[in-house]
Amino acid sequence: MSTAVSEDRRVAQLIDAATQAFERGQTQDGERLLRQAQTEAPQHPLVLNEIARHMLAAGDPAGARQLLERALQSAPSVTSLWLNLAAALRGLGRADEEMAAVEKALALEPRNLRALLQKGSLQELQGRSRAAAATYRIALQLIPPGAEPPPALRPVLNRARDAVEANNRSLETFLDERLKDVRARHGGERLDRFDRCVAMLLQKERVYRQQPSFMYFPQLPAIEFYPRGDFPWLDAIEAATDDIRAELVNVLADGPATLQPYINIREGYPVDQWRELNHSRRWGVYFLWREGVPIAEHIDRCPRTAAALREWPRWEVPGYGPSAVFSILDAKTRIPPHTGVHNTRLTVHLPLIIPPGCGFRVGGERREWIPGKAFVFDDSIEHEAWNDSDVPRAVLIFDIWSPFLSAPERELVSRVTATVGEYYGAPSYTVA
Repeated sequence: MSTAVSEDRRVAQLIDAATQAFERGQTQDGERLLRQAQTEAPQHPLVLNEIARHMLAAGDPAGARQLLERALQSAPSVTSLWLNLAAALRGLGRADEEMAAVEKALALEPRNLRALLQKGSLQELQGRSRAAAATYRIALQLIPPGAEPPPALRPVLNRARDAVEANNRSLETFLDERLKDVRARHGGERLDRFDRCVAMLLQKERVYRQQPSFMYFPQLPAIEFYPRGDFPWLDAIEAATDDIRAELVNVLADGPATLQPYINIREGYPVDQWRELNHSRRWGVYFLWREGVPIAEHIDRCPRTAAALREWPRWEVPGYGPSAVFSILDAKTRIPPHTGVHNTRLTVHLPLIIPPGCGFRVGGERREWIPGKAFVFDDSIEHEAWNDSDVPRAVLIFDIWSPFLSAPERELVSRVTATVGEYYGAPSYTVA
């Protein structure tokens, strides 16, 4: 090992140990380790960088700048040196030089969160609020969902979010003014898709995509709720709503034991968001068809429902589909956000018993169930349901093929789904 490499490693170890000591509140140990690093390698860039950091914290940006510029002469590709230099230049009020240092850091690491936040902050100080919001937006997109940023960054991130939000509202007003004449020319047209496009642009709504838990079929449209007019065969099923409801009420008269938990994840599988509903009749079901198999006893008990479903265009996947089920969501119960297993199928809801306080969301769109009014949605897009009332809610649910698959594609999807299950000797997925 070369002497230079050995020295780099030794200095890095000493500085890392010093940093950890300071973080633990062991100031004397931290200072001792830093002095040792300075004694062993006084001109090493990492040593100069660390001393400069402490000078910045002590309110000496001029001294820090001198050390950092010296360090950069021998280590111009170390991003942290440029960022600390930018911080020193901020303290000295040298905005143009600060921006140059930040741009050097971003040239080395275009996705460096700290550099982007500093750039956005400087743009704000320069009165360039729109440019700052654009920079902040890029920075915020780098943070993974659910990630917990370091405490020191939280105030800066909150400031970034506030700046982006303020800019979005300003942009919204700007767009409203510029779109007035175009909207007026098309006042009689449906513009709901465009309205949601703008809402997503302005970050008022999230972008939801198909995320099936088992199989993703490419180039199928991600439509949350399909136009009801695309499925004229639903008319006959809706017309039988009263008969279907009467048969369900007769089934429910036997008591809760007649239902089975819809979520029934075997031990050893991750439960995740299903922990509260796993093996629970709070979301209970009564299957008519289950994973492609008709339940003869149940169908015999609900002959008018079976008759109404006779022409239903089923998602035929042996061992997996179709399914048709009475779904009973208990009072004060929520089905958590989740996605289905396939984007090759769509799901139909026929509402039967809907007390006040019930709702349903697919992606960014919410719907209320209206008894006797069916709707079709893509369950591979995140969706959830809730019953905030004091009585159960009941819906008939069944699945159909996406209309955008050809007959050969349907046959092949059916075959591959069944074959994967055969290969593993078990179902290809566990939660529908």
